[in-house]
Amino acid sequence: MVVEPPRVRRSLGGPSNWSFLDEPELHLGPEIVVPDLAGWHRERLPKIENAAYFTIAPDWLCEVLSRSTEKLDRAEKLPIYAAYGVRNVWLVDPLLRTLEVLRLHEGKWLTLAVHCDDARVHAEPFDALELDLAELWADLAAPPPPKGKRSRASEPMAAYGDESFEETW
Repeated sequence: MVVEPPRVRRSLGGPSNWSFLDEPELHLGPEIVVPDLAGWHRERLPKIENAAYFTIAPDWLCEVLSRSTEKLDRAEKLPIYAAYGVRNVWLVDPLLRTLEVLRLHEGKWLTLAVHCDDARVHAEPFDALELDLAELWADLAAPPPPKGKRSRASEPMAAYGDESFEETW
């Protein structure tokens, strides 16, 4: 069996000293998961070996959501990541152009922020650096323009025959 070397990206100096891997296979106890990106503080993973998989849970990871993976990422992978002590997770949705920043707190995921569109953000655990979300979406097709005035309602208002809301109540 030929083992392909891991694709490693080292951070550019700074106080955080992180090592990053694209799509690492993680064996966390009996669970096997493959996040889109994972990062370890170098003191926890000082040297990345040429291995088929890793058994040390990352300190941070990122899942890129899609219609085919969102349910798996949220319902199955997030509980595994929490159980094995991953401290920070980013959920990136390229279609909605959102970045959800999560932190593990007492075994549960706490949503710290949801950033969207072309915001410039400082997102934990890399809050010392500014991230320009426009760069994440730069190679994607432009989103469809909003139709009419944007509403914060979860559903458009429905028409219920000729009766008005007040008459019904």
